Amino acid sequence: MTAPVIEVAGLRKTYGPKVAVDDVSLVVGRGEIVGILGPNGAGKTTTVECIGGLRVPDAGTVRVLGLDPRHDRAALRERLGLQLQESEMPAKITVREALDLYATFYANPADPGELIRDLGLADRATTQFRRLSGGQKQRLSVALALVGNPEVAILDELTTGLDPQARRETWGVIERIRERGVTILLVTHFMEEAERLADRVLLIDAGKVVAEGTPAQLAARATAQTVRFSTAEPLPAGLLEQIPGVAAVTGDGTDYEVRGAEVAVDVVLAVTGAGLRPQHLRVEQGSLEEAFVSIVGNGPKEA
Repeated sequence: MTAPVIEVAGLRKTYGPKVAVDDVSLVVGRGEIVGILGPNGAGKTTTVECIGGLRVPDAGTVRVLGLDPRHDRAALRERLGLQLQESEMPAKITVREALDLYATFYANPADPGELIRDLGLADRATTQFRRLSGGQKQRLSVALALVGNPEVAILDELTTGLDPQARRETWGVIERIRERGVTILLVTHFMEEAERLADRVLLIDAGKVVAEGTPAQLAARATAQTVRFSTAEPLPAGLLEQIPGVAAVTGDGTDYEVRGAEVAVDVVLAVTGAGLRPQHLRVEQGSLEEAFVSIVGNGPKEA
């Protein structure tokens, strides 16, 4: 079995009396994109900063590519890319100068010109940092995280400040990077971003992992299915209500709507078992955002 790329066990970090991260554990395999979701102040950024070696945890162990971020920082720097929520550069440095400078820090850097094109900064290559918009600074931050051709990339609020078109273009860049085998830890507030990019998702609340799974698994676990169909004749009374997991049944005789946890297959079996055929069958599954609200208790806020 391939060794995990990221291993975190019992991670804890406090700031005075405030517990920011409380016993967080996670494992990320090679080539995976793992999304970290949670409300503001949940401990997401502190978690990834400990993984990236920017903060020293109070307890727990962290291994990235088998290295300890605290003691093997120099070796890990060549193999790990970091994009943080907020970053600053010298006011007068241009986009191209920044990428050329960062490329000199690595033995095998990516092509700065290619990153500039991929991240939609071609028309800003000679623009000074102070002249960039918030979204353009964010794209430059992503490019700087990737210029070292990292094996692992930690991306914190990857597309905050980008317009919808730029956000989708950036998603395409990340998908192409993953195709090269890069392992990505992605902190995001955008549910659509997590659903599109993440293989697995961790929900963190109050410094703890409260749920973990694929976006589809979390949506299915935390929210009900809605099954709509019609039949040529009315179903026997009580047939649908007695199905395990059914929460509610509504209908007007031959048109039905059934809500419950993972009930679609059992509904179809019950209807066909009664000698009828479900027609115009439609199954609606809950979304990751609904799962977030259900598990955490409040909706995500976009920065």
